[in-house]
Amino acid sequence: MSKVVLITGGSSGIGKSVGESLNHRGFIVYGTSRDPKKITNHPFKLVALDVNDIDSIRKAIETVITNEGRLDVLVNNAGMGITGSIEDTPTAEMRKVFDTNFFGAIDVMKAVLPQMRQQKNGLIINITSIAGYMGLPFRGIYSATKGALEIATEAIRMEVKSFGIEVTNVAPGDFATNIASGRYHTPVFEDSPYKETYQQNLDLMDAHVDSGGDPIQMATAIYKIINTSKPKIHYKVGDFMQKFSIVLKRILPDKVYEKMLMNHFKL
Repeated sequence: MSKVVLITGGSSGIGKSVGESLNHRGFIVYGTSRDPKKITNHPFKLVALDVNDIDSIRKAIETVITNEGRLDVLVNNAGMGITGSIEDTPTAEMRKVFDTNFFGAIDVMKAVLPQMRQQKNGLIINITSIAGYMGLPFRGIYSATKGALEIATEAIRMEVKSFGIEVTNVAPGDFATNIASGRYHTPVFEDSPYKETYQQNLDLMDAHVDSGGDPIQMATAIYKIINTSKPKIHYKVGDFMQKFSIVLKRILPDKVYEKMLMNHFKL
């Protein structure tokens, strides 16, 4: 029997690539978008879901379960970026990103767990980020949201294991997607003490995304995880240096690692 997969944020970027690949492989795939009516010629089904709206989450999951009778895999992919110095970024914007990247993902997990518990099986894959393993300058809030989801996943994974439910993290590096266009960019304020270094780093971030890997790598990784009976707690998908940066953080003295990052970001 084909597994039923729900992918939040499945209308573009990594979510679309993963959904298209799984659909091609015979899975029953539902993606989500805040407004599916605006999207035409999509390669798989889309349902309306806003991770910041509990009622929207509930209705989307009810739709999938009503149509298919089950829900086997949740790919918690919906998210947004944010850039800016901690000092210059409005706190209200920071809260919005936490609401989407962290609390939104938590609320979707909470909504699918009763069905998976009833089935006595299920898989939740939380899409985090390699940036969540370190505090990156001018991306500190984004790093914090993804790091928080990594840690919460470690906890919920243990809480639900006795129900036959598996939970894991997949942390991508830089991939060529449209994430930069959906970020909240703190303006480069003329009177900001961070004006020059922030602008340099904005340019560097955009260059990394533009030259990033093919999202099909994420699709391949997700497919392998779905077909693994006992998924690991953490997966990283990206180029060698992106993944190796996590290893370096683990083995280098804190200040040495900090200096390495500062040199990379020209600070």
